[in-house]
Order: sequence, then C-alpha cells, then structure tokens
Amino acid sequence: MNPVLIIFLVLAFFIFMSSFFTVKQQSSVVIERFGKFLSVRNSGLQLKIPIVDRLAGRVNLKIQQLDVIIETKTKDNVFIKMKVSVQFKVIQEKVYDAFYKLEYPHDQITAYVFDVVRAEVPKLKLDDVFERKDDIAIAVKRELNEAMTTYGYDIINTLVTDIDPDIQVKNAMNRINAADREKTAAEFEAESSRIRIVAKAKAEAESKRLQGQGIADQRREIARGLVESVEVLNNVGINSQEASALIVVTQHYDTLQAIGADANSNLILLPNSPQAGSDMLNNMVASFTASNQVGEMMKKNNKKIEKPKPIQPQSGYEDDIQPETK
Repeated sequence: MNPVLIIFLVLAFFIFMSSFFTVKQQSSVVIERFGKFLSVRNSGLQLKIPIVDRLAGRVNLKIQQLDVIIETKTKDNVFIKMKVSVQFKVIQEKVYDAFYKLEYPHDQITAYVFDVVRAEVPKLKLDDVFERKDDIAIAVKRELNEAMTTYGYDIINTLVTDIDPDIQVKNAMNRINAADREKTAAEFEAESSRIRIVAKAKAEAESKRLQGQGIADQRREIARGLVESVEVLNNVGINSQEASALIVVTQHYDTLQAIGADANSNLILLPNSPQAGSDMLNNMVASFTASNQVGEMMKKNNKKIEKPKPIQPQSGYEDDIQPETK
C-alpha cells in the first residue's frame, strides 16, 4: 500500500476526530474562529470545524467561593481582621461577558469587598461589629451585585465568617466577661445565702415557738399532777405542807436516779444531800409567805391615806345673812 496514502488517511482520521469535543455538565466552552468569538457551547457532544475553529476557554458554571481576609479599624480604634466569604457563579446567559470583560474576576471581587468593609466597619465600635456582622455582609453583597452583574457574575451570598481582634484586645474582653460573670455568680450566691439564712431563722423561730408551747404544756400538766397528788395526800390525813415536802423529796430522788442511770450524763444536781429537798421547800414557803405579808401591808397603807376635807365657809359670813322677817 502506498505510504503517502496511509499518512493521508491517518491525518484525515485525526482531523475528523478533532471536529468533535465534549463539554462537561455545569460548564460552558467559548469557541473562536480565526481569533473572533463564534459561539458558546454547553454540556454534551459538540462539533467544530477543524483548524478553523478552536476552543478559546472553558467557563465553570458551578457556585464558587472566594475567601477574603481584610484588616481594618473600628470606630473605637481597634484593629481587627475579618474574613469575608463570597459565594458567586457565572450567569449561564452571560458567559461571553464573564469570559471577555474580566481578566481576573477574583481580584475584582476582592477589591470590592475591601472597599465596602473598610467603609462600613470604621463606623462601628468593636462590640457593634460582632452584633451587626450580618449588616456588613448584606452591604458587601449589595455592592458586589451592582458591580459584578455587568460582568456576568451573580453573587449568591456573602458571609462574615471570622472577626479576629488583636490578642491584647481579646484578652481584655475575656477579663471583662469573666469579671461580669463572677459578679453575677456572687450576686446569686449572696441571694442563695440570704434565702438560707431567712429559712433557717424561720425554722428556728418555729422550733422555739413549738418548744415553748411544749414546755408550757409540760409545766401545766406537771402543775395539774401536783394538785392531784396533794389532794390525794390530803385525803389520807397529810396536810398540804407535808404533801409538798414529800413531792419535792420524791422528785429530788427521781432526778438523782436518772443521773446515775445515764453514764454519759453531764448534769450536776446541787445540792444533792437528802435534806436538800426539804430545804428548798422551806425556802419556797418562806418566800411565798414574805411576799404575801408585803402585799397585805401595802393594802393597809393604801387604806390609811386620808381623803381631802371639803372647804368650809369663812367665819361670820353666815351671821351677815339674816332671814327675812315679815
């Protein structure tokens, strides 16, 4: 076979095959003919004229993200670094503008982000920057949309993903936050202590009230029991003084027995002689007798106080008044 024919056939095959090309999904291809824009081809199998037409470039139609780090100053003269993430894509109907009008679209977007952020952040204090970061992102998106739509780009979203103040400023903010939290914790602890103290005082007051009521009831029952004991002893021929002495002595020995029965008792009964009960009773009787005598004397003295005499008319006054004679 003629070698020239073989070479011709091989070249013809490669030229024929180069007439076909594929475009991937979510992308477009710009075709030029002799250096002039011809068409935009979308995804699928495409055909071009070999040697005459060429692929000028491929345009990605997927959503892309550009992270821009900006250093700027706030209104209260604090330098911060902000990270703004811009999500954008090429508009499918404006592939021509996106391919031919901008050489470096990332640089263009970065410049607009710098311009907007450095115009908005100096108006805000550091705390407001954290609180109003969404407003900054909206301002960036609005400015970018107005500028980049002309070049065939659609700004999907802008996000302020990081705000990083100087390390000394962050430490100061952390100290302020810690001090504020400690203050709040101290206030809660003080309130808790106050509640515990009030509750304890109320419980003690209620306990003492019930304790006093119990002691009063106890003493009332003891007195009632003593009265009944004295009446029983009187019925068998023992007078009241002897009955009282007997009761006091009995209680005295009951107390001594209770002290001896408890090994851990720290109660000391003074005096503890057998005559102690009688002595205590005699002293009590003498005190009551003296008190009654003092009360009787005071009543007698009050009765002896003279009442004031009525004023008598002056001498001779009645003699001057003569009865009228008829």
